[in-house]
Amino acid sequence: MDDDALAEELRQVIGELVRAVRGADTMPSGEAAILGHLDRGGPRTTADLAHLRRVTHQATAKSVKELLGDGLVRAEPHPSDGRKLLLHITDTGRARLRRERAQRADWLNAAIRDTLGPDEQRQLRECVPLLARLTAQITGQ
Repeated sequence: MDDDALAEELRQVIGELVRAVRGADTMPSGEAAILGHLDRGGPRTTADLAHLRRVTHQATAKSVKELLGDGLVRAEPHPSDGRKLLLHITDTGRARLRRERAQRADWLNAAIRDTLGPDEQRQLRECVPLLARLTAQITGQ
């Protein structure tokens, strides 16, 4: 397999895996993604979140409205721009995110156990650091 084919196959398989794992979520993926960004990166504006998620401001605003209504995020005036709101994850939002993450991990763990033998599980475990390095290179982290 040449480099281009490897890159395309990896993109396709990882994309399918991510979509499948998100299928285990009990909340819409946009809302879970917003909670994840707020949990990892701290308070952000709706525009910041839209940019990070590479979706429209309108789509993000709709998800933010739902999260605010459910008490999973709270808003406060932006300290340097009164026209904007700064969004924070609440304790309730953090607890919900932990449950979603645990559910995804449990689902993926069951799939790994049911599908892969011990040697294949070891091989997969050895690939994780490689995928982490590749992700860091792509995201600039």
